[in-house]
Amino acid sequence: MASNPLLAQLARAPRLIPWRNWSGAQSCLPLARLAPKDLDELVQVVRQAPGQIRPVGSGHSFSALVPTDGTLLSLSFFNGLLDHDSASLQATFGAGTPMSRMGPVLKEIGQALPNMADIDYQTLAGAIATSTHGTGVGFTSYSGLVCGLQLVNAQGEVLDCDAQHHGEVFNAARVSLGALGVTTQVRLQNRTPYRLRERQWIARTEELLEDIETNTRANQHWEMLVVTHSDYALSIALNETTDPQTPVTDPAQGSGNEFVSIIENLDKYVSDFPETRRTLLNGLRHFASFEDRVAESFQVYANVRNVRFNEMEYSVPAEHGPACLREILKLIRDKDLRTWFPIEYRYVKADDIPLSMFEGRDSCAISVHQHYTMDHHNFFAAVEPIFWKYAGRPHWGKLHTLNARSLEALYPRWNEFARVRQALDPGGKFLNAHLSSILGVAG
Repeated sequence: MASNPLLAQLARAPRLIPWRNWSGAQSCLPLARLAPKDLDELVQVVRQAPGQIRPVGSGHSFSALVPTDGTLLSLSFFNGLLDHDSASLQATFGAGTPMSRMGPVLKEIGQALPNMADIDYQTLAGAIATSTHGTGVGFTSYSGLVCGLQLVNAQGEVLDCDAQHHGEVFNAARVSLGALGVTTQVRLQNRTPYRLRERQWIARTEELLEDIETNTRANQHWEMLVVTHSDYALSIALNETTDPQTPVTDPAQGSGNEFVSIIENLDKYVSDFPETRRTLLNGLRHFASFEDRVAESFQVYANVRNVRFNEMEYSVPAEHGPACLREILKLIRDKDLRTWFPIEYRYVKADDIPLSMFEGRDSCAISVHQHYTMDHHNFFAAVEPIFWKYAGRPHWGKLHTLNARSLEALYPRWNEFARVRQALDPGGKFLNAHLSSILGVAG
C-alpha cells in the first residue's frame, strides 16, 4: 500500500474530526480544530489560517453560528480569573471560561454576577456574543455587564477595548456573533455576593398573565414555564435574602427533569386524545409541591438541563409579551401542534448595544422548544410568524429563519455594527454561510 502514491498521500493527510452542537442539529467537518495556548499562538493562527475561522465555545447555540469547513478555534486555554478590582467590583476573565466556573471564583474575591441565565454551560465569550440573558425587568443580558474586552481582529491585531479606547469597536463587540474577531478577555461589572430565595408555584397561565405587573415588579427575577396543551404554568420567583442557606441537595433535584419526563410520556401515549391529555396535564398540579430554596446566587440561577432539545426564542417589546404568548398558545391548541416542552417566558431590561435583541427597548423573551428527537421545523415554522407580528427579534443563538433584509429593519443601529465589521474583517475571515446570510455579507 505504501508504494501507491495516492494511498500514501491519504495516509499523511490530517485527520478530520466532526463537530456537533449540544442538540445535534448543527454539525460540520472543519479542516482544522485548534486550541491556541496563549495570545501569541492565537495571533499566528489568525494570520496564517488558509480559510475562514469560527470561534467555538460550549456548542450550546442552536443556530448555525459555528459550522465551518475552515478552522474551528477553541479558546479552552483562555480561561479563569485574570484580574479584579475590589473598589470597582470589576473582574476580568479569559473568554473561554465556562459560566459554571465563575460563581465560586467571584465569591472568593468578594464579587458576584448581578444576574445569570437559567443554564451555565456556555463560555463567557459565547454568552456575550449572543446576548444571552436571565430574567428580571431590572436586569440586562450578560452583554450589558461588559465594561472592557480584548479582541484579535482578522489582521491579527490585538485591540484592548472599552468605552474610552476603540469605543465603537467595544460597543459593537459586546454582541458580535463572533463576526468581528476572536474575543480573548472580558471585563465585567459585578456586585457584592448575595443569596437568593427561590419560590415556585403552579397557577393558571391566564391568571399569571393578568397579574404580570405584580409578578414582575414584586420580584427581582420572575419567569414562568407554560405547560403546552394545559391551562397551567410553573411560576418561579427569585429574590435576594439574608436568610441562612437551606440544606444542599443534588442540583439535578428540583430542576424539573422528573416533571418533563411525565409530560413526555403523556404526549407519547395520549396525544391522539387532546381533551384527555389536557385533563391529565391540568391534574398534575395536584401532585406538585415545592419548598423554598436559599443558596448563593450562582447556585440558584442555573438549572440542570439533561433532556436535549432544539429552541427558538424571540424578544418582543415588553408590553406585547402577554398578547404574543396568548396567540402562540391559541395556535398550539387550535392546530393541535405536536409539542410537549414548556414555553419559557421572561423579561429583560433594555440596553444600548447595536446588535443586542434588547437594544433600545425593554423586552419579553419567549422561547419555544422541541425535543431533539422530534422534528422542530414544522412547529417552529407555525409559531415564528406570530413573533414577526409583534416585531420580535430572534435570539442570535437560537433557531430562526430571518435574513439580513428582515433583520436590518428590526435594528435601528444595524449599520453601525456593519461599519465596524467591515473595518475589522473586510475579507470575511470570520464569516460562515449562516453569518453571511444574517449579516448580508458575501462570504
